[in-house]
Formats: sequence, C-alpha cells, structure tokens
Amino acid sequence: MSLTDIHAEHTTAEHQHGESCGHVAVQHEGHVDFLHGTHRHALHGDHYDEHESVAEHTATEHAHGPDCGHEAAPHDDHTDYVHDGHKHAVHGDHYDEH
Repeated sequence: MSLTDIHAEHTTAEHQHGESCGHVAVQHEGHVDFLHGTHRHALHGDHYDEHESVAEHTATEHAHGPDCGHEAAPHDDHTDYVHDGHKHAVHGDHYDEH
C-alpha cells in the first residue's frame, strides 16, 4: 500500500476531529485517522494531514459484505468497509479507496 501525505482542506481551528465529530475513526500506524468524505485526516500539530491509499486487494481476493469481519461505514448511496486504516467501496470487479 502506498500512502501520500498532503495537508487537508481544513485546520484544527475550523473542525476538531474526535469521538463526537461524526467521522469514523480508525487506527493507522500508531495514530488515528478520521474518515472524511473520500479521504482520511490525521492530526499533525495545528492542521490535518490527508492520508490517501490504494486498495491492496481485489474483489475476487476478498469479498466485503455483512459477514466479512470489517466495520461497515455508510457512505452516500453505498457502504464502505473499514480495512486496515482505510475504506473500500465495491465498484464493479474491484474496490475504490474512499
């Protein structure tokens, strides 16, 4: 999996991620990422870094669904599955990273 860190579109003064902010929190490499729209935010001082990732498996290698063992996260008109610090969404024969 490759990760790219860029600065998110908001600062800690504009929005505070936390237990009651409404975003799904996932553990990721020693810190917490907050699933925010189609990306993940990680606190870094007075701002958030945006963590993006690429799905490391295909839909034929692992089928996400109600009994797959991963947390389900409703997203727009579909369900994403929290998987190793990121979200997968079924898109045809592959997963999109959300």
